[in-house]
Amino acid sequence: MDIAVWDTYVHRTDGLLMHFDILVSTEVQESNQILEYAIQFLASKGLDIEHVEVKKCQFCHIESATDMTVRAIEGKGFDIIEFENCN
Repeated sequence: MDIAVWDTYVHRTDGLLMHFDILVSTEVQESNQILEYAIQFLASKGLDIEHVEVKKCQFCHIESATDMTVRAIEGKGFDIIEFENCN
């Protein structure tokens, strides 16, 4: 499965900037759907948010998914890679 990487930033109410990638099938291209996935992820973390900025990776970052990512995408539509301030 080829996946698209959406670079995602969230301004938290405590002033920190979260950074994570949302991995989806290349067939998913609606930013509103990606935003919904971001909101689901944030809800699972129990975090309050002020602003979500979602943008597709500027480097045409499409790659083959790992088995674990494929299972996550097939199960819930997306997978997450956490980078900064995601806890």
